Amino acid sequence: MDKILLFIPAYNCQKQITRVLDQLTPDILKFISEIIVVNNISTDDTEQKVLAYKKEHTDLPLHLLRNQENYGLGGSHKVAFQYALKNGFSHIIILHGDDQGNILDFLPILQDGTYRQYDCCLGARFMKESTLKGYSSFRTFGNRVYNFLFSVVTHQKIYDLGAGLNLYSTAMLKEPFYLQFPDNLMFNYCMILAACFYHHNCRFIPISWREDDQISNVKMVNQALKVLEILWKFFLNRQKLIHAELREIPREQYWAEEISER
Repeated sequence: MDKILLFIPAYNCQKQITRVLDQLTPDILKFISEIIVVNNISTDDTEQKVLAYKKEHTDLPLHLLRNQENYGLGGSHKVAFQYALKNGFSHIIILHGDDQGNILDFLPILQDGTYRQYDCCLGARFMKESTLKGYSSFRTFGNRVYNFLFSVVTHQKIYDLGAGLNLYSTAMLKEPFYLQFPDNLMFNYCMILAACFYHHNCRFIPISWREDDQISNVKMVNQALKVLEILWKFFLNRQKLIHAELREIPREQYWAEEISER
């Protein structure tokens, strides 16, 4: 029987984290064995909101971890991947803590078992069946251009470079090819390229996405240039890029303190 971990990365999302946890209806909880919120050293009351929610919902298998330092979004992924592998989970779902995505978009593939056929199922904001709310036309156009460029270079159809709702089989993660990937927002871009390089069996899933009271951590121009740089290096030498040390601060371990007991 599958054992699925839900990983919620959280950084300064005190306004949204309760709404994210409220998404976990009985229908979705049928498929979730445990939930971990990984607090990336938030400077607001995100952690207190999670602990209060856990106290009010004692039947929810919710667990809070706090990174030893600010590892970035990619670093939090590495913490969660290690946790999933250590504790024998078969799959891990990533749902960002800022309440832009909706985990119920993955309910159909959980109910019919489709996810078992793939190494990863990746949420895609820009598929025909997807819905966007509060997302500017300029940003939508920019994302579509980058999806096209990645598709050309990888020779695979790419519908999204990094939405906040994804599912991975831990069998795919046992070989830690991702450890040297950036610890920042670039992590997901590298995961896409690695999936193409290693011929992982991936499927994109149309999702709903909204922006209302979220605060973006993306510096658009700087981010866009870095993405192009990584894609260019992949084009020139795939193997060299995938095996390169891409972190600003290489680490042997990614430590997280367990704030609440399992």
